Amino acid sequence: MTAGTPHLGVGIGWRRDIDITVERLDVDFVECVAEDVNPRRIPESLRLLRERGLPVLPHAVSLSLAGAQPVDTDRVRHLARVATALDAPLVSDHVAFTRAGSWEAGHILPTPRTTDSLDVLVENVRRAQGLLPVPLALEHVAALVEWPGAEFSEAEFLSRLVDRTDCRLILDVANLYANAHNLGTDPREFLDAVPLDRIAYVHVGGGTWRDGVYHDTHAHPVLHEVLDLLAELHARTSPPGVLLERDDQFPSDDELAAELTAIRTAIAR
Repeated sequence: MTAGTPHLGVGIGWRRDIDITVERLDVDFVECVAEDVNPRRIPESLRLLRERGLPVLPHAVSLSLAGAQPVDTDRVRHLARVATALDAPLVSDHVAFTRAGSWEAGHILPTPRTTDSLDVLVENVRRAQGLLPVPLALEHVAALVEWPGAEFSEAEFLSRLVDRTDCRLILDVANLYANAHNLGTDPREFLDAVPLDRIAYVHVGGGTWRDGVYHDTHAHPVLHEVLDLLAELHARTSPPGVLLERDDQFPSDDELAAELTAIRTAIAR
C-alpha cells in the first residue's frame, strides 16, 4: 500500500440517479464526479455518507492535464474546494486531454506517449498539485486508437510520470481489458511494469462489444474477464481500495449489490 494512502475497502461511484441506492448498499467509500458537485451546496446524500464516516473522493474529468495548454487553474481550484468541502483524503483525474484551444472533446482522450508529451503532462500535474490541498491520483484511460510514434509503453509512461511528480495512480482493470482487445496490449505485462506500490485505488467497470470493438461504457455489467484481471492484480499486491463504476442504465439495487459481491469474491481468490 502506498505510504499515506488510507485503506478504503470496496466502494461505488456515487451518482445522483442512484443516491438512495448508494446509501443502502454495503460499501466502504464512494467516488463522485467533481464537476457535478457544488462545494457550497454538497448534496444531502453525500453529506449523509460523510456523517457515517465513509470517505468521499472527488474524481475530475475535465482538467485536461495532458493537453498542450497550461492547466486551467479555475478547474483545479474547483476540485480543491470540493475536496475541502468533503474532507477528502485525495482527488483524481486522468492521464488524458479533453480540449485543444477552443475545441472541447466532451470526452477524455489518450495522450501521445512521447518525451515531449510527458514533459507537458508533468508540468501540468505539478501546477495542479501546487493548488490542491490533498494528493492527486491519475488514471490511465481506455482507448480505441493509439497515437503513432510512441516512445514508451503505457506502463513505462506512467512510471516516469510517477517518478517526476510523485503522483498516485488509479488502476482501472476494465481499461486494461479494453486496451488489450482494442489495441492488442498485454495487461499482465502492464501489471509487471507499472509501479503497483503507487496505486491509490482500483476502478472496475462494465462495457459491451459492438462490431468487434469493446466499449468501456460504465453502463453494462462487469465481465468475468475483468474480474479475472482484478484477481490477477490482487495476487501481486493489495491495493487500498476497489471501486465499482456505473454511470448509466442503472440496474436494480440487487444487481449492483451482486456486482459488489463479485468484486469482493475476486479480491479474495
